[in-house]
Amino acid sequence: MKITVRSASEDDLSALLPLYRELNPDDAPLPQASAGAIWTAISKQQGRTILIAEVDGSVAGTADCIVMPNLTRGGRPILFVENVVVAGSFQRRGVGRRLMAAAVQLGESADCYKVQLLAADDEYVHTFYEACGFKAMARGFRRYIA
Repeated sequence: MKITVRSASEDDLSALLPLYRELNPDDAPLPQASAGAIWTAISKQQGRTILIAEVDGSVAGTADCIVMPNLTRGGRPILFVENVVVAGSFQRRGVGRRLMAAAVQLGESADCYKVQLLAADDEYVHTFYEACGFKAMARGFRRYIA
């Protein structure tokens, strides 16, 4: 099994949307026209990279990364990771680890001083991120806007 990780392009949008439905199955499907407009906005953001993991040519997972400029830590930026998802049929096969390794490499290449993410309150997910070298070092807060 060959796993490759690369930056997503607009051509990958039709493969990304089913992955995001696995991540948030209760969400209403995003209309294709809306998805296209959102992709255009994402592609214009400096420092934004959506990673795609492929297994033998099939899209198996994704992680959304953004480098945020920073006025602390000597001006070194921060890499934030969101919307990490591996298709159910590809889980526990190394896809997630490869995605996270690629995200860390992206942060290193941008001279980030840290890679940061929030994880669901799920022991399996926490164990996964710890196995990828992340440490639970802060208490996260969210406020959803309806």
